[in-house]
Amino acid sequence: MVRKAALKFLGIYQKFFTLLGFGSCRFYPTCSEYAKWQFQKNNIFKAFWFSTLRILRCNQLFIGGIDYPIVKKNLNCNKVCTYNDNKNSFIVEFWLVPKEGDKYYLVKTFDISSNPRKKI
Repeated sequence: MVRKAALKFLGIYQKFFTLLGFGSCRFYPTCSEYAKWQFQKNNIFKAFWFSTLRILRCNQLFIGGIDYPIVKKNLNCNKVCTYNDNKNSFIVEFWLVPKEGDKYYLVKTFDISSNPRKKI
């Protein structure tokens, strides 16, 4: 329930309030997108902790740059891909890029089918 409320709040924030500070995030993915991925793939406490740390680093004292969320390898397929009923296949939502030990960077994939200009 807390996870759904946080994701709903982040969705509203991304849709309406980011227009006020367009382009002000120092990181990729943006802080709100980072928090969204954390809440989707980590437990609530880790998501709040890492999202708070990320927001505190998003200022002029830090360089910024690319900073993907870090997750443990024990994610199952339900957390990194979804099943597409129309095509009877799995769609990979995230790639796990090795970091160290059992930790991985969580990298979002681009879905070609959602791009109306691209013909398959």
